[in-house]
Amino acid sequence: MELSYENADALVRTIGGTSAEHLGAFVGSLIGKQYSVSYVCQLAQHALAFGRWCEARNISLHALSEDNIVRYQRSRQQRRSRCLEARRRELRALGLLLGFLRDQGVCPAACEHATAAEEVAEGFAQHLQHDHGLADITVENYTRTARQFLLWRFGQGDVCLRDLRATDAITFVLSEAKRMRPPALKCVVTALRSFLRYGQFRGEVPAGLAAGVPAVAGWATTPPVPKAISAEHAQRAIDSCDCQTSVGLRDRAVLLFLARLGLRAVEIVRLMLDDIDWDHAQLRVRGKGGWESLLPLTADVGEAIAAYLEHGRPTSQDRHLFLRSVAPIRGLMEGSDGIGSIVRYALNRAKVDAPHRGSHQFRHALAVHMLQVGASLPEIGQVLRHRSPQSTSIYAKVDLTALRALAMTWPGGAR
Repeated sequence: MELSYENADALVRTIGGTSAEHLGAFVGSLIGKQYSVSYVCQLAQHALAFGRWCEARNISLHALSEDNIVRYQRSRQQRRSRCLEARRRELRALGLLLGFLRDQGVCPAACEHATAAEEVAEGFAQHLQHDHGLADITVENYTRTARQFLLWRFGQGDVCLRDLRATDAITFVLSEAKRMRPPALKCVVTALRSFLRYGQFRGEVPAGLAAGVPAVAGWATTPPVPKAISAEHAQRAIDSCDCQTSVGLRDRAVLLFLARLGLRAVEIVRLMLDDIDWDHAQLRVRGKGGWESLLPLTADVGEAIAAYLEHGRPTSQDRHLFLRSVAPIRGLMEGSDGIGSIVRYALNRAKVDAPHRGSHQFRHALAVHMLQVGASLPEIGQVLRHRSPQSTSIYAKVDLTALRALAMTWPGGAR
């Protein structure tokens, strides 16, 4: 069979009936997500095999059960002539098909057997979201810590918050300290205290138990010096992007957002096409905690965006500004390391030995440059959209020349 989208669609429709319509819609969704022709044909063959298996047993797609899916998988595994990689490909294909059918409401959703720990954690998540109005990413992080703590303490069994003791919180934090660095461990401690206060609110945790969670050593008066990439290295990374390719156009625009506007990685991921006001040269940015800000759109950033939109951005219904370069074509996912990967590849191409490999170093570099050309700390905090002056104060120690003028002479030392 010749590999083409039309032949893939015709293949699944050979089954006939309503199944042909659903399998045809599945193939159509794959084409819309811009999967390659060869992969669409491969998935069409797997979908047809599953459809015929169901048809031979008079199983309607509308009545698919978990037992039917397990039986199908077992029947395919019994074919010893098939290699392990072939079985893996078939499982991935079946997962995509079932996900599509469930999203379309064709077959029932997968049965989820939630543990007691997950149910308590879900109640905690709803409390944070509805009663405290925290950002989604904060709710997700706090809920994950609560779930881990409950599974660590109670396992898969029943959860009784009244049985919690201060030693439980201390032991859990100590166990997490063995695999986490202090900044990440501080987030765990904050989340655990929040969960224990939630249990106290419900009347199931003794008062004061949250205060018993051990603190992580830190010195707020001596924050670390920001690790900023040099201006020369940042420009080399930007220039390393191949503007003859769609990926290069996208990566160059992302790096300019980091270097010129100091955006955070998550803020770039959240950018939508409608956030760009071309008439007024402004950009709407959704920052931490759901805060929105308007930033000026500099000429080089605007030109990079225009070049990406005109020559590099794939055709898609997704309204995110930056899209994946491979199927499924969609916006970069929050929580993924998509922006970090763009930075690492650019640094490798430019052969830059940067302070670290993350995207935040460009944000630090912008602040350092502003400080060196005479900007005040409040002005830097306004550009970086800091909500607290303390967040901006870490850049005071970066300008070593200015600090030397304030340093007192060491007694008995050289003048």
